[in-house]
Amino acid sequence: MRQISGYPLWVGSVADIRDLRGVLSAGIEAVVDLALNEPVATVTRELVYCRFPLVDGAGNPHWVLRAAVEAVAGFVRAGVPTLVFCGAGMSRSPTIAAAALSVASNRMPGECLELVTGTGPHDVSAGLWNDVIAALRRD
Repeated sequence: MRQISGYPLWVGSVADIRDLRGVLSAGIEAVVDLALNEPVATVTRELVYCRFPLVDGAGNPHWVLRAAVEAVAGFVRAGVPTLVFCGAGMSRSPTIAAAALSVASNRMPGECLELVTGTGPHDVSAGLWNDVIAALRRD
């Protein structure tokens, strides 16, 4: 689990959400689960829990992508410490986090992707990224 510099936003994996003490000690108040291939996380009552089951690649419904991005962007705008996680924390998490930062801060998506992926290992799916960008362009 790693925090994005300057934001109350962390990206991580299912292993991170299984360490609830670590999540709570980081001050995280909301978690966004993107891992279609994992069981629903068990969290404490204190945490806000949102689940947007995404595949790691192209083909996710645009409305689900848009909803995930808007939820995370809303948390960022409100200053809510938020963990976005997926299976390995390498593709879906950084993709949705970057898109949300773009929406919340009115910055270019590519710039935000560089910010998010510059903090650690990543393997962003080009198909997923392209679908997220397309979903954001739909109004």
